[in-house]
Amino acid sequence: MTASDQYVEQADQATFAHVSRGYYPTIVALFTATLLISNICATKGVAFFSDSSLTLGPLQILPVITDGGFFLFPLAYILGDVLSEVYGFKSTRRAIYLGFGALILAAFCFWLLLELPAADFYENQDALSAVVGVYPRLLLAGLAGYLVGQMLNSVTLVLIKERTKEKHLWARLIGSTVVGEFADTLIFCSIAAGAIGITTWTDFANYVIVGFLWKTLIEVLVMPVTYRVIAYVKKREPTYVLQA
Repeated sequence: MTASDQYVEQADQATFAHVSRGYYPTIVALFTATLLISNICATKGVAFFSDSSLTLGPLQILPVITDGGFFLFPLAYILGDVLSEVYGFKSTRRAIYLGFGALILAAFCFWLLLELPAADFYENQDALSAVVGVYPRLLLAGLAGYLVGQMLNSVTLVLIKERTKEKHLWARLIGSTVVGEFADTLIFCSIAAGAIGITTWTDFANYVIVGFLWKTLIEVLVMPVTYRVIAYVKKREPTYVLQA
């Protein structure tokens, strides 16, 4: 008799598993969704102040080159900080692997979608291919950059926490951000630049510098919010134990 048969015989009512009351699954879900959406948004190259005639007094305003994921991607690192601070490196690594699994599934689905024969009335095949057709390259960029960046971010935060315990959270957040974001941005931009249309060294340097500074600045600016989120989760996470 199988375990399933035993459950059928023993149970006199419908039985369901209990969902954990911790916040880890919710944060991982948001983490994964942010990763997916930001990588799709990154298929579009974005340029601010691209008009060469723009000036500010005697200074000419140079264009700012980035990708369409710039406004959402920093949230993934903020969530990564929350995971690392509250749940530690092993749990954060598990979340990273789950996120990358979702990315791989998305890439496979996009590839399969492009390979499916288009209906006679469907006129957007070329437009669809132009957007999601570069996604595998961006997937590689995301996998390489995010894997290295998030791992370094988590390891750095945890190592600092082992020395500072519950003190100096700001040092953990900023230190891990600088290390992780720099590695992530450099690797991602190196692979993704060609996919979004960046072809010159000047634009590439602009892409890397702007990306790194922007992501780091955003995390610094929202640090008060990150503090509150971490405090909220620590207070309500049943398994969190303060370090002496």
